[in-house]
Amino acid sequence: MNDKLVFLGLLYFVQGIPYGLQSSLLPVYLRGAGHSLTRIGLTKVLYFPWVLKVLWAPLVDRVGTKRRWLVGTVSGLALTCLTSAALAPEAHIWGVVGTLLAMNALASVQDIAVDGAAVGLLKGRSELGLGNTAQVVGYKAGSVFAGGGLLAVIDVAGWGWMFMLLACVYCGVALFVWGAPVLDDDCVRSQAEGRKGGGDAVHPWRVWRKLMAVPGTPWTVLYVLTYKLAGIGLNKHITQLETGRMFPTLRLCSLYVGT
Repeated sequence: MNDKLVFLGLLYFVQGIPYGLQSSLLPVYLRGAGHSLTRIGLTKVLYFPWVLKVLWAPLVDRVGTKRRWLVGTVSGLALTCLTSAALAPEAHIWGVVGTLLAMNALASVQDIAVDGAAVGLLKGRSELGLGNTAQVVGYKAGSVFAGGGLLAVIDVAGWGWMFMLLACVYCGVALFVWGAPVLDDDCVRSQAEGRKGGGDAVHPWRVWRKLMAVPGTPWTVLYVLTYKLAGIGLNKHITQLETGRMFPTLRLCSLYVGT
């Protein structure tokens, strides 16, 4: 059980890095480089692959194994970091935008694969509860690491070295996933289930229709949206306010770690 939690926690940790990178670190860096708050606000469009991931979720579930998807996406994230390390935002802003968009696309695919692996690995209510804890804590820790820790690194070592460090982290995780024994049974099960398939797997709107037909689901969706939008909106407004006033980088680091 401990092996499963460590495995899932580590994957959710690296999954949270792109979010912290773009929600906390990027606004501070771009503001310091002289970009307007309007342009910084438009960078939220880079999250769009997360909205569209429902389109490629059936492909991830039906084709290949979870191990291959995870190794491929994490390795791709390492390559995007190496590319970003070679691009200075001041001179190649659109190149940086492209690499960050690719990071979000890869992270969205990784999210599907990790959740699928978690469903196959965790058994019983006790394991599901601990797995959910690993998911939340791991993702939050990854976003704090990127938004607070890497912000301190970039202030000392610069943009390029920060992404080199991040590429090393992703490479290490890719090697770990490649040799992780906890996925051995899951890979066999994923291949068998992928060949059998199901009508709903290739028609995600059917799943949504069935889900919304469950009594109480629309109100639950409304509650979750209200809760998430309030928390995220408040956090983003504070970030923009602090960034707009040009507070010192170390103070912003402590703000992100604390929140």
